[in-house]
Amino acid sequence: MKKVASLKYGVVFRKAFCDPEIFTAFAQDIIGLPVSVELVETEKEFEPPVGYIKPRFDLFAEDTQHRIIIDIQHARTADHYDRFLYYHCAALLEQIASSHNYRPPLAVYTVVVLTSGDRHQCDIAVTDFDPHDLAGRPLKEIPHKVIYLCPKYADENTPEPRRAWLRAINDTLDEEVDESLYQQSAIQKLFAAIQRNCFSPEERARMIEEYHQEELRQTKFEEGKAEGIRIIAERMLRQGIAPEMVAEATELSTAELATLADEMRWKADY
Repeated sequence: MKKVASLKYGVVFRKAFCDPEIFTAFAQDIIGLPVSVELVETEKEFEPPVGYIKPRFDLFAEDTQHRIIIDIQHARTADHYDRFLYYHCAALLEQIASSHNYRPPLAVYTVVVLTSGDRHQCDIAVTDFDPHDLAGRPLKEIPHKVIYLCPKYADENTPEPRRAWLRAINDTLDEEVDESLYQQSAIQKLFAAIQRNCFSPEERARMIEEYHQEELRQTKFEEGKAEGIRIIAERMLRQGIAPEMVAEATELSTAELATLADEMRWKADY
């Protein structure tokens, strides 16, 4: 077993995948096309920005045919499909310099890695920009795609070689991997790049900062969720719904509902 840093951290993910060999192997296996890149940029921004928001891409690379963007996200949010669609469109629009030609010179592939999972519990999902006829046949006019990967849902039905990459990413999340389970040289190189002793004090500090930011987001999310459940329960009680039914719908305990009912009576008195 090899001790590694978790790929849920942006600083770790960028350190590993900024290696052109690892990036190229991953991109080829995920998008299913030949890719050849010599330079991978991290935290890439466009100058001037496209639109009102300036996206920052975790990993950005181009070859003569493709513009490939890879983003890592660990925190679950309600808007990540919309957010990364915006990022993708910015990478498309940035290429258009004249109204004489609306076709971007490079096909854009955005790969989003959601390490904590997603509410749909889907291992791979694709937003395909190519038009289809009513029978579902593609017209093969527009190649651009956004590919969402959720490593924790990879199983025997996930096609290789994508499954190997998803399993490898997910295996790092507990900071320990069995490298003997993986045959690809690029995945072996990935594990070597994120060994615990390969990080500088500055990189470790950034990991700690990311950890605390994630902890704060999760705390705010749980607090907001709990408050939302209380509001729903209060509305149900005001409508005269039986406490047993409220408890079943909200998963609040009998004691919690009794406390809430007391608070409602106290508010009514004052």
